[in-house]
Amino acid sequence: MKTPNRLQPLVSEGLVDDVIRQLMSGKEATVYIVRCGEEIRCAKVYKDAKQRSFRKSVSYQEGRKTKNSRQARAMEKGTRYGRQMQEEAWQSAEVDALYRLAAAGVRVPQPYICHEGVLLMDLVTDADGHPAPRLNDVELSPAQALEFHAGLLNQVVRMLCAGIIHGDLSEYNILVGHDGPVIIDLPQAVDAAGNSNAGPMLERDVANLASYFGQFAPELADSDYGKEIWRLYQAGNLTPESELTGRIEIDHRIADVDAVLEEVKLALQAEERRLLYQAG
Repeated sequence: MKTPNRLQPLVSEGLVDDVIRQLMSGKEATVYIVRCGEEIRCAKVYKDAKQRSFRKSVSYQEGRKTKNSRQARAMEKGTRYGRQMQEEAWQSAEVDALYRLAAAGVRVPQPYICHEGVLLMDLVTDADGHPAPRLNDVELSPAQALEFHAGLLNQVVRMLCAGIIHGDLSEYNILVGHDGPVIIDLPQAVDAAGNSNAGPMLERDVANLASYFGQFAPELADSDYGKEIWRLYQAGNLTPESELTGRIEIDHRIADVDAVLEEVKLALQAEERRLLYQAG
C-alpha cells in the first residue's frame, strides 16, 4: 500500500522498510502492520488531539512529570507550545509505561521507538501468526473465562507493583495472543502514587474485567478484587504473588462515640498542660 504521510519519516530513517496494511483505527490512533528488516511489527500513529474522542485526559495526567517549569506553565495556560507539549507527554506516557511494564514482566507489546508521533512495537499474533483478535471478539468457555480473568488480575497487580494503573482497561484493549491475553493501549496510564484518582481508576479497571468475564463465568459477577488489591497496595503488602480472594471484610461495628470524645478531651487537656508548661 502507499506509505501514509505520518509513516514516511520512519521509512526515510530506515526504521520501517515497508507498510503492509492498515490493521485498525480507533479513538486514539491508527495502527499499521509494517516490515522492519525480517521482522513484522506494528506502527501506532497517534491522532491529533482535535481528532481524538478521549475526553478525560486531565484527570489521567495528574501526577505526570514535565521536563521543566516552562513546559508546565505553558501546558497549564493552554498555549500553542503548551498543547504541543501535552501531545508529546501523552504519547511518551505510553512508551514509558510499556518499557516499565515489559521490564516488570507484564504482558504488553515490546516497544522499540517513538518517532514523529509514531510508536513502533511488536505485533501480537495468534497461533497461526495472524494479528491477534481483541478479547471482545473471542468466544470463551467458563473455564477459559476464569483462566483469563485470573491471569489478567495478576497482570493488573504486576502493573500496580510497577507503579502504573491502566486507567481504561476493558475487553477492547486486550488482545488474545498465541500464549494468552496481552494488554494494549496505555497513553492514559496513571501514576499510582501521584494521582488522586488512582484508587477509583484501579477499581474500575478490575470491575470491567469482572463484568466482562462474568458473562461466561457468573461467579465473578459479585467479586470485589479491586478494593482488595488497592487495600493491599496502600498497606504496602501487595506483591505479584499476593493471593486474592475477591472478598472484602467490612467492619459493621458501631463506633463508640463517647469513647472517641473522651480521647479528644484528654488530648486537649494534655495540649493545654504543654502550653502552660512552655509559658512558665
